[in-house]
Amino acid sequence: MDKLKNSIYQLIVQTSTNLPPDVRAAMTAALERESPGTQALPALNVIATNIDMAAACEGAICQDTGMLTFEIHTPAGVSQLAMKQSIFEAIAEATRQGKLRPNSVDSITGKNSGDNLGAGTPIIHWNQWEAPDEIEVRLLLKGGGCENTSSQYSVPCELPHLGRADRNLDGVRKCILHAVWKAQGQGCSPGAIGVCIGGDRTAGYQYGKEQLFRPLDDVNPDQKLAALEEYIMSAANTLGIGTMGFGGGITLIGCKIGVLNRLPASYFVSIAYNCWAFRRLGVVLDASTGAIRRWLYRDERQPAAPMSRGEGFRRTGKEIVLESPIPETEIRKLRVGDLVLLRGEMYTGRDAVHSYLMKNAPPVDLKGGVIYHCGPVVLKQDGNWKIMAAGPTTSIREEPYQAEVIRKCGVRAVIGKGGMGARTLTGLKECGAVYLNAIGGAAQYYSRCIKRVKEVYLLEFGIPEAMWRMEVEDFPAIVTMDAAGNSLHADVEKGSGAILANLADPVF
Repeated sequence: MDKLKNSIYQLIVQTSTNLPPDVRAAMTAALERESPGTQALPALNVIATNIDMAAACEGAICQDTGMLTFEIHTPAGVSQLAMKQSIFEAIAEATRQGKLRPNSVDSITGKNSGDNLGAGTPIIHWNQWEAPDEIEVRLLLKGGGCENTSSQYSVPCELPHLGRADRNLDGVRKCILHAVWKAQGQGCSPGAIGVCIGGDRTAGYQYGKEQLFRPLDDVNPDQKLAALEEYIMSAANTLGIGTMGFGGGITLIGCKIGVLNRLPASYFVSIAYNCWAFRRLGVVLDASTGAIRRWLYRDERQPAAPMSRGEGFRRTGKEIVLESPIPETEIRKLRVGDLVLLRGEMYTGRDAVHSYLMKNAPPVDLKGGVIYHCGPVVLKQDGNWKIMAAGPTTSIREEPYQAEVIRKCGVRAVIGKGGMGARTLTGLKECGAVYLNAIGGAAQYYSRCIKRVKEVYLLEFGIPEAMWRMEVEDFPAIVTMDAAGNSLHADVEKGSGAILANLADPVF
């Protein structure tokens, strides 16, 4: 199968850069249904612009290109060993070309393999079927932020705001609603969920993720599950969580539920959460050559129509320009809801950088500076580093460190997504700093705001975890936690929790 490597490479590139029609349709509907005047609507406009940008330049939609999960059906007699080698080569090539971010990290040493290959990566599920001359390959790219918001419940259990979840469909309903509420904006809402009722702990999570291979517009053949899916979609979109957790009317774009038999002693409800950047495609290959015969989830004869209705954040003249290093006096004037445009220098810093800064002096003076929770896709071209994709990562992972880093280093602004907790909020108030929410997944949109890479520090941590010193211009973000002690995230969580409590009464 001499064409197999190229076919898998094309599948990877298209999955990473071009959302399928069912996801585009769901996001277009979200844009049309969201209420004017909400913080969610401008965020959806940025998302729509980012989707178009990524498709146009074949750039990663989100900088976290995720864990590659393949579902493969082959005829009898096809060599899985040969196929696996071609898949590995295609993944390594896509990583070299910047279509994938190097995401495979040794869990003991912390070393990044640099090519997305290693123990357990990628994930490949093999199946055999009776089609004599075709191979089916489906691919899901699921990022770490949405993976971290996945949940598993063992029922019966007590759930905040909802009470007891029993071993029946109504208990399942409560578990799903609680999982959506708990995710808030940390999984880049509006999201989609794949659910498994039953199984053991391992099979439940796997089968829940497999539900994400279903098109968003299909109908469950089981009438009871179809009714539950419809209910969850309706109820979740009344919670007021909205895009990025900013508040708003669209929190879910899909709910797909499957069921497995279970042990008498166990009753698990497993929820695989996926973000709006729902990267899932497939191909059918010629079993003798490996060439692509046809695509799954989309029709190549009907190119995707543009989604954007402008250029992301629409300027109103009320935007506040901040240039680093930022004086404390300017920060203390900001309030939740302000839209700021950042100029000057910015430094990326994720998990490894924050852990490092707790024990070591920063490699550069951060006083008055901006830390961006971001693991970019970066390539070296003609001797210079170029940022290929640079959206925010989920900030709550840095909650154990952030307040101390702000105090120790004099940081004035932190940018991320999903918000942070009480410890960070106290640090912001004490030190005169602010948390800014960028739009999760908008990796192409934000990469356009980065004019150049000035330096890189701590590259031994790997490209995603290194500290990149960047020059930015008019980088937009929304104040969601201010130096006066206000937090939009805390307000939305409290308000949506009150709505959730009204859904506690039995339905199924």
